[in-house]
Amino acid sequence: MSTRSLTVLGIRGVPAQHGGFETFAEKLAPYLVTQGWQVTVYCQEDGEGAIRESYWKGVRRIHIPVRQAGATGTIVFDWKATYHALSQRGLFLTLGYNTAIFNFLQRLKGQVNVINMDGIEWRREKWGKVAKTWFWLNERAGCWIGNHLVADHPKIKDHLATRVSAEKITMIPYGGDEVLAADAGLLDRFVLQPGQFSVIIARPEPENSFLEMVRAFSAKTRNHRLVVLGNFNPQANAYHRQVMDAASSEVLFPGAIYEAPVVQALRYFSRFYLHGHRVGGTNPSLVEGLGAGCAVIAHDNHFNRWVAGPEAAYFANEGACEALFDRLLVDEEAVAAMKSASRNRFLERFTWGRILQEYESLLIDWHPSK
Repeated sequence: MSTRSLTVLGIRGVPAQHGGFETFAEKLAPYLVTQGWQVTVYCQEDGEGAIRESYWKGVRRIHIPVRQAGATGTIVFDWKATYHALSQRGLFLTLGYNTAIFNFLQRLKGQVNVINMDGIEWRREKWGKVAKTWFWLNERAGCWIGNHLVADHPKIKDHLATRVSAEKITMIPYGGDEVLAADAGLLDRFVLQPGQFSVIIARPEPENSFLEMVRAFSAKTRNHRLVVLGNFNPQANAYHRQVMDAASSEVLFPGAIYEAPVVQALRYFSRFYLHGHRVGGTNPSLVEGLGAGCAVIAHDNHFNRWVAGPEAAYFANEGACEALFDRLLVDEEAVAAMKSASRNRFLERFTWGRILQEYESLLIDWHPSK
């Protein structure tokens, strides 16, 4: 039998530098190489010049330079990568549907493309009307153009099934690493002690409930610290300013932290991991919180409830969040039970070993026989 080949589109490259899909590709691509696959990943570079190739952990990388920055640069890169991919053989995996309309070229050529449809991007509050329209159109395009779709959450599958037949969709969630230890010394820079702080790790946007959680915590003296990770710019962003103004002296804003061991320590030694996301499927940060055995306090919606399970604590509004702090900050038995439940839920459904095997099985089913 000939070697199976896979080309990955839709991300900025590996190793991961940007987000969940890059981290997923960083796990999947080398794993498939160890299973005998030939894997190619397109990588975005800033600047000008010729397309070049390199190898990383046995993965073939095709580097495409683009002059444009930001979202425009990503769209240009996706176009160039998709056009270049028309010369590749084997199976294609597109991560995200933000430029799915470009994948129509692959459909015309008869290439087989599996698309991970990610969350419901056009519902996010942070986007304006033009961006929401673009995402809505591309979601529709991706549902039609993809030969098969992957949903990362049962509710995302239900949503996509309003567009296409449910038989065209496979549900495989995001994975994470189990964290059984961390370096407590990394907390020193924040003057924190294990178990004496809770943590929020997310993009500081209204849909992630930052203001509600910070206000709820700051309603009274807690004799506890709340560490809010994120890239805050109160001078330029009114919402960021509002969140920071609402914070008590017990709230710490250390900025965005990308050092994995530091973030790991903050999760592992926290009393609570707070997850305010209201939109999306299986959120990588929530999965990573489960993998670290965090006691989870999350916004009450069907996305979070399926991921974190019934033993997590949920709030529907600021008042409910405040009540959870009042009760759980002094209930050691409840916190211990929540931590244990998080680890059990992680091992039940979100280990990378299981996720990568499920993906390979799906990709084998859809690999063209030629």
